[in-house]
Amino acid sequence: MRAARLMRVVLLLQTRRSMTAAELAAELEVSERTVQRDIASLSEAGVPVYADRGRSGGYRLIGGYRTRLTGLGRDEAEALFLSGVPSALQAMGLADAASAARLKVSAALLPELADAPASAAQRFHLDAPGWWREAETPPLLPVVADAVWDDAVLNVVYRERERVLAPYGLILKAGVWYLAARVGDAYRVYRVDRFTAAAPAGERFERDESFDLPSFWEERAAEFARSILRETVTVRLTEAGARLLRHVTDRAAAEESLTAAGPPDGAGRVTVVLPVESLDVAYHQLLGLGPEAEVLAPTALRHRFAEAAGGMARLYG
Repeated sequence: MRAARLMRVVLLLQTRRSMTAAELAAELEVSERTVQRDIASLSEAGVPVYADRGRSGGYRLIGGYRTRLTGLGRDEAEALFLSGVPSALQAMGLADAASAARLKVSAALLPELADAPASAAQRFHLDAPGWWREAETPPLLPVVADAVWDDAVLNVVYRERERVLAPYGLILKAGVWYLAARVGDAYRVYRVDRFTAAAPAGERFERDESFDLPSFWEERAAEFARSILRETVTVRLTEAGARLLRHVTDRAAAEESLTAAGPPDGAGRVTVVLPVESLDVAYHQLLGLGPEAEVLAPTALRHRFAEAAGGMARLYG
């Protein structure tokens, strides 16, 4: 732990040329007293660290000193490819590895490229969680992430059932963590926040190198989206309603139903058969279209819209 911190001090000074004790303490998340002890240890080890005195002083390396400790370890190299998602790194316990990897890359850059990391960071940022809710980190995520990195078999409890999984990969979708895992010969998807227990089984599994996580997730996500559309409703839409339909319900289902619809009637309206998750969900989605959508079937849903329209008319007079 301390050796890694000392290396980070050297890399920071090599990258930024000069830093105060307060700046180093903030970067390393330690006290200024700890920084002073670390600087003393580096000096004793022969690292030429010079302290500039005064209000604007700080620490710097002298004599053009450059460390040779810029080779990336496996965990650092892997974490570097995830460094655009800082919240994900923090959740999986990889923030320190990514920070060390970025410092090593920065230290190895030519002087004229020293501003490249900051330049990129100020121009591109990925914010993975969805709007209007706090992203909650599943408490067992670090255990699952370690198993994924190590190809370690996991014993888990999922929906009150014990299972033995070969964890292949983690996916962060709209702030929710999912695990792609092999069970026997089948690949399945599990929500990590629904694990109530997870522990390494003490053995490793043989990874199928032909498994492609992005392709697998894309296919399963599409299957899931289709699987939850268990009901259908018949809706007559104005031109504006047809244009807005994809914004209030499942986009793919809306586009497919509009493509399959017949020609507009004399008033310019089209009738579509729309797959929906449930009649209750359809009610809340289509209610947002107001008079641009008329539900024709099923009858129970049409009656519900009629009651809502009557209530709105009474409310607004």
